[in-house]
Amino acid sequence: MRNGSWPDALGAALARIKRRGYGHFAKGTMMALKKLVAGNWKMNGLSSDLAEIKAIADAARDFPAVDVALCVPSILIERAARAVPNFAIGGQDVHFADKGAHTGCVSAQMLQDAGAVLTIVGHSERRDAQRESNDEVRAKAQAALSCGLEVILCVGESLEQRESGDAVKVVERQLDESLPKGDCSHLAIAYEPIWAIGTGKVPTVGDIGEMHVALRQRLIARCGEPGSGVRILYGGSVKGSNAAEIFAVADVDGALVGGASLKAADFIPIVAAAAEAA
Repeated sequence: MRNGSWPDALGAALARIKRRGYGHFAKGTMMALKKLVAGNWKMNGLSSDLAEIKAIADAARDFPAVDVALCVPSILIERAARAVPNFAIGGQDVHFADKGAHTGCVSAQMLQDAGAVLTIVGHSERRDAQRESNDEVRAKAQAALSCGLEVILCVGESLEQRESGDAVKVVERQLDESLPKGDCSHLAIAYEPIWAIGTGKVPTVGDIGEMHVALRQRLIARCGEPGSGVRILYGGSVKGSNAAEIFAVADVDGALVGGASLKAADFIPIVAAAAEAA
């Protein structure tokens, strides 16, 4: 399925990462889900930052109980995958079409060809600034999954929706309308309250727990028992200083980390907190 023009070593390494399945537990077991800590570099990163990616990948090896990934700008995916061939590199978005007249967009096959093994879809910043609909997010997730990529599907409410008391209802509807049909074993959900991203504001652990439990119930209702094996990540100003408290909340199976993922010194303490909670 991967492009045969890739160097054999890179292709084999990425295949090994895919076979690990990002830590989903085997069917029929009651083991806790292996935590996933994924960094989202957003519109940050140049070739000079490859050294930081290597530093993160090297440090992450000390925490085998946690799956670690970095979702970098598309211009860095191939170089990052070559620099750290045994580490999961992902994209930050994907188009729902295989190819065509979509100027500036990147398809799932393009991401995969560049070396990505996962992608984010429906990030709150895209839903808000680019006005992405639930239907569009669902189509993107379906395209990525069909191509063999792992997917982190984001949901989250605005401050107005939170303050009105509609947060859970809004996020449940987002999930229902964004969730692709079929097998959910290569899917993770990231709860990212829009108002907490990059602001330093974090919901209470009670608010996070309420939302994650609601998401788990919706996943099981939609996917059946496999829904209990879908990891639910928390995103929104996660830092080394608050990660342990967040990871202690029920049904928080990891984190999608923004600004704190740009430097190993900031990101690895979050990975360490996830390992402590494993």
